Amino acid sequence: MSDGAGTDRPGRAGASVRLHQLFEGRRLTPTQRRIAHCLVRQAASVPYLSSVELAELAGVSQPSVTRFAVALGFDGYPALRRHVRELAPVGPEEEAHPNNPYQQAVRAEIDNLRHLADLLADPGPVAHAGRLLAASRPLPVLGLRASAAPARGFVYFTAKVHPDVRLLDEGGSLLADRIDAARQAGASALLCFALPRHPREVLDALAHARATGLTVVTIADGTFAPVAAHSDLLFPAAVGTGLVFDTVSAPMLLGQVLLEAMCDALPDAQAHLEEFDARAAARGLFVD
Repeated sequence: MSDGAGTDRPGRAGASVRLHQLFEGRRLTPTQRRIAHCLVRQAASVPYLSSVELAELAGVSQPSVTRFAVALGFDGYPALRRHVRELAPVGPEEEAHPNNPYQQAVRAEIDNLRHLADLLADPGPVAHAGRLLAASRPLPVLGLRASAAPARGFVYFTAKVHPDVRLLDEGGSLLADRIDAARQAGASALLCFALPRHPREVLDALAHARATGLTVVTIADGTFAPVAAHSDLLFPAAVGTGLVFDTVSAPMLLGQVLLEAMCDALPDAQAHLEEFDARAAARGLFVD
């Protein structure tokens, strides 16, 4: 997927995109991924944070921050901080930090959406994925644990335009059987929502899906997520971590973007929607 580097405007969004490039293709530990997420979210303030302050923000130890910088090829955290400062100098005109944690969580989520907009500067990869998913009959959609809700929402809307979409939201020994059944019924692709924390069985399921010949399209919390090695097409969308539980506005919106691309690739999508509206009206399903 395009990382939006062509949109080289100064400021927080541009710095986040270029930071994202720094992590692409690297195998990071869960602790290192947590630090990477924090760097992307706090791109404007990182150049002025000490390793101790960054560790506190990311919820890790200070030595973990140092090891993270070394893993990225820097001599230590000061060298990484200088590099981040060169990516996007921050001036006094930058937006002030919000005054309470609720505002901070909302504004961080807004930053995630801005970052997603930058990543979608090239619509080609999304259009390609939309064609792959639209052509799969049936279309299995995988989402376990925290990813079950966005997967279920995607399936609800997709069923209005796709003739056979199947939700895979339960793990266990039957998961591989359901993937096999979809493949035997003619499926050619699988869509996976993979948001933290990542269940180990998701990795096993994706490896199995690819082994059967399915093309795996994944919406994940970053290109350095553990599912990256098991995906043919990976679309990153950051989750918010400012509250007790993650917020997933960007991944859910990205799912709707993929569905829009699917509708563009489904010649009968509009006809199916009109048929549904007619049936809903006849049955009095909605009050509006």
